[in-house]
Amino acid sequence: MKSVIMDVDTGVDDALAIAYACRSEELQLLGFTTCFGNVPVELATVNTLYILELLGSDAPVIPGAEKPLLRTDPHPYSYHVHGENGLGNAAAPAPRRKAQRKYAPDFIWEQVCQHPHEVTLIMVGPLTNLALAIQKEPKIVDLVERVIVMGGAVQVPGNVTPVAEANIYADPEAADLVFRSGIPLTLVGLDVTMQTLLPLRHLDHWRAQNTSVSRFFADMTEFYIQAYKGFYPGIGGCALHDPLAVGAAICPGFVTEVPMHVRVETEGSSKGQTIALPDQAPNIQVCVGVDEKSFLEHFLKRVV
Repeated sequence: MKSVIMDVDTGVDDALAIAYACRSEELQLLGFTTCFGNVPVELATVNTLYILELLGSDAPVIPGAEKPLLRTDPHPYSYHVHGENGLGNAAAPAPRRKAQRKYAPDFIWEQVCQHPHEVTLIMVGPLTNLALAIQKEPKIVDLVERVIVMGGAVQVPGNVTPVAEANIYADPEAADLVFRSGIPLTLVGLDVTMQTLLPLRHLDHWRAQNTSVSRFFADMTEFYIQAYKGFYPGIGGCALHDPLAVGAAICPGFVTEVPMHVRVETEGSSKGQTIALPDQAPNIQVCVGVDEKSFLEHFLKRVV
C-alpha cells in the first residue's frame, strides 16, 4: 500500500480524482491539502470536505496557499470550466466537518518526516504548497518517495495559453522551484492527459446506478463536459487530467515515462511553458504515452 498525500484545488476533475483515490485500496490516504487554483483555497477546502463526506471518507483536509509564491497580480479562477461552486454547479450542501487547523506545507513536511522515503505526493493543482515546504525544509527533497504532478505541456500546446498548462501557469515560480529542487518527480501533463477522454455517454450509466454519489458526479461532470465543448468542438467528453495522476500512482504501467531536463519559463508571453532541454541532465520523468483504454476501464470501475 502506497502512502499518499493529495494536493488539490478542488474543481470537477479534482473531485473525480479524489473519488478514484478513495476507492483504490492500493493507496493509504494520509490527507488532502488544498491550494488556490481552479477556485479560491477556501472553496477548494470546502469542496474537498464535501466530496470526502459524500464518499464516506474521514481523511483529513488541510488548507494551504491562497496565492502564488511570489506574484501579487490577481489569479483568474476557472469558474467557466468548473462552475460557480467549483463542482459544476451541482447541489453541494455545506460539509458537516471542518478542515484541520494546520497549514498544508507544514502538514506535508510533518507526514514526510513521520514516513521517510514512503510518501508519494500527488499534486493536481499549482505547486505552491510544495514549493513552500521545500523553502522551509529543504531536506524534504531527499525524504519523499516520489512526487507525481499533473501539470505541464512539454511536447504539446498549452490549455491556457498557446504554450502553458493551467497548473504551471498559475504559479510558474513555484513550479520552477520544485523542478530545480532535485525532488523525484513524474510529470503527468497534457502530453498524456488529453488522450484520456471520458465520453458523455458514461454519465447515463452513472445516473442509472441512482446512488447519491453517481447522481452527483453525473451532474457535476456534465457541466465540465459542456465547457469542454466550447474549447474543443466535437470532442464528446472531457479529459481526465487529475485522475490520470492518481492512476499513475496506482499503476505506473498506465503511462510511459522518459527522463528529460525540463525548466519552467517565468516571464513574458511564454510564462508557464515547460521546456525540455535535451543537452542537460534529466531532472524529471515526463509521461509521453498512456494506455488510455486500460486506464479508463480502471477508473470507471472505481470512481462511482
